[in-house]
Amino acid sequence: MDEELTIETIKGRVVKGVAILTGRTFILQAIALISTFLLTIFLDPGEYGTFFLVSAIINFFVYFSDIGLAAALIQKKESLTKDELYTTFTVQQILVTFLILVIFTIIPFLKNFYGFSDDATYLIFALMISLFLSSLKTIPSVILERKLDFNRLVIPQIVETLLFYIVAVYLAWKGFGIQSFTIAVLVRGVSGFILMYFLQPWMPGLALSKNSLKKLLTFGLPYQANTFLAVFKDDGIIAFLGSILGSSGIGYLAWAQKWASAPLRFFMDQVIKVTFPAYSRLQNEPAELSRIANRSIFFICLLVFPSLLGLILIAPTLTEVIPKYEKWQPALFALYIISINTIFAAVTTPLTNLLNAIGKIKITFRLMIMWTVLTWILIPILSMQFGLNGAATGYAIVGLSSLIAIYISSKFIKVNFWDSCAKPAIATIIMGLSIYAGQYYLPSSTSSIFIFILLGVLVYTGSIIMIVGRTILLDVQKILQNLR
Repeated sequence: MDEELTIETIKGRVVKGVAILTGRTFILQAIALISTFLLTIFLDPGEYGTFFLVSAIINFFVYFSDIGLAAALIQKKESLTKDELYTTFTVQQILVTFLILVIFTIIPFLKNFYGFSDDATYLIFALMISLFLSSLKTIPSVILERKLDFNRLVIPQIVETLLFYIVAVYLAWKGFGIQSFTIAVLVRGVSGFILMYFLQPWMPGLALSKNSLKKLLTFGLPYQANTFLAVFKDDGIIAFLGSILGSSGIGYLAWAQKWASAPLRFFMDQVIKVTFPAYSRLQNEPAELSRIANRSIFFICLLVFPSLLGLILIAPTLTEVIPKYEKWQPALFALYIISINTIFAAVTTPLTNLLNAIGKIKITFRLMIMWTVLTWILIPILSMQFGLNGAATGYAIVGLSSLIAIYISSKFIKVNFWDSCAKPAIATIIMGLSIYAGQYYLPSSTSSIFIFILLGVLVYTGSIIMIVGRTILLDVQKILQNLR
């Protein structure tokens, strides 16, 4: 179930894994973006906001279904044992069962507090079933990640996403409203469970090894505490804002966050997925860690920066020319402001990911405390004063505080910020100026959008080659070689 990997094997699988997950993410995000666009046409902001709010509430409780044992298995230097796998599985099932009972008990309170309809309640039931099925997939997923075998790991994710959005969009088109998400969540959970066990067979077993649990909790508890703060910061604040902004306000905020974070979901998530187990295997190789970290940040910034700026520039045109999409124009300013958070996340997330992988979990925990405190102080106050745009401004200020995380991380890993961040940023600014200038000469239309996209791609590609040089072409060549 576990493999001993050489440095060269790890490096090769990292490049291949990033390429595979990039392809997967392109497929998934293309499906997600098109589907989100269709859903925001078929659903009103209140219905879309209800799904976002219910999901945030369940995600907050999902934190308590794990105590970091899965992450500890991935991060572990030595080979895994059956006792560790069975103990992790047993503990997680106990926690998930208890969590489902708690959620079921507080459903009446949630209905009264948020004014949820019966359809929203059924969605909660569906998400609870999905949570249980997801917990059963944990160990097979860990085994595949330990092997850096992303070829098989991506298949359930692609099928889950594809089926979820096909079902959700079709039913929303037919007028099912919130029920569209309920049925889609169940289809996603069942299909993912079946596929995962088909691709990575594993016979579940029950055990409670005191020694195994103690070893895993050494890393798992700090890691999970860090995760709790992240959940409390992100999903917890959304649940709280539901009482301030209402379903429609949450719908606008969800729309802005969805599009502002789209470049990160496209290009960063797969890098983080691959590099965490890779960093863990290279903990005793500081030179290799530094090299991979620099290339990871460069790769993320190379793709996230231009995508984000291009999206910001064409978003007003999209809301004008797409039928029934003008209803999202009140969220445009929130989109612009929240994008500041995305810029800093492209740099800080890879760095904190590396700190976690090399065991510096206490440092990232302190950083997460800082971000959580700022989030819960600034965003509610600004939301009560200025509504939706106040919430967006709060997110932007929290994003600016990431400069502290960058400074602290630089003490443990050497990062060339000029090569990794500044060069992609300069090329992005050149691209943005060209699109901005072009908007003066072309009217708002569907054809103009495609022209702006093509112009941005050409200008950015030329600019980055001129600034970075032939190394960017060599990187592409290496990726192709590893894929072959």
